[in-house]
Amino acid sequence: MKKIGILSAFIISFSCQAYDNYLYIADDVITSIPVKCINEEMIDLNKQTEIAYGKPPLYPNNKEYTKIRKTVYEKLKQAQSKLPPGLKLCVYEGYRKLGVQEYLFRTHFQQIQEKQPLAPYEITFTQATRLIAPARKLDGSENIAPQLTGGAIAVYLVDDQGKPVDMGIQPQDWLKDMDGSLSRTHSYKISKAAEHHREIMSDALRAVGFVNYPAQYWHWSYGDQYWAHVTHQDHAIYGTWQQSGALASN
Repeated sequence: MKKIGILSAFIISFSCQAYDNYLYIADDVITSIPVKCINEEMIDLNKQTEIAYGKPPLYPNNKEYTKIRKTVYEKLKQAQSKLPPGLKLCVYEGYRKLGVQEYLFRTHFQQIQEKQPLAPYEITFTQATRLIAPARKLDGSENIAPQLTGGAIAVYLVDDQGKPVDMGIQPQDWLKDMDGSLSRTHSYKISKAAEHHREIMSDALRAVGFVNYPAQYWHWSYGDQYWAHVTHQDHAIYGTWQQSGALASN
């Protein structure tokens, strides 16, 4: 019985990665990219009026979610100017503290573990990294999760009244999407309207230099290791916020 469970878990894990056809956020290819930090300040969205942001994500002690790198902020304004009339960008989340990142990864890991309790730790760990980056790699070494850099954002579209438009699933519901079928950028389970909205947002964000993590339509970044991987840079420019020594600003 145990062997069947482990084999099934391995097949599920292998099939997911083959189907996804992209590197997971904590793949060694990505996390091995060198980081040469630049001393760039953070902008706090609650001290400006051009880019909308939502209520605090329902995580413990997540009080700095409105902070993003200055270049990221400027690029968001550029991207917003490319949207059709009646649509605006809304940031669900920017920077995360280390403790929040650890909490979210642990929560998702436990979700997967409960569904396949016989699976080896390594397989469950890899499956969890499809939707969230760990704070530490399998070998225990530190990992620079994109959200720790201030260069990654979770973003969606709202109308002129600030009401979210149909995106298929909202970022705050990602833990409910266990298989990731609704969250992935090119989901086959969403409405035509949601597809259209995702395409509009993607075009605007890519046009100004952001890259998307395909597992989540809302996950975009600039300057982190994943950005360096997608854009074929030899190094990332954002490490963890504390590591870079940047101070918050407005």
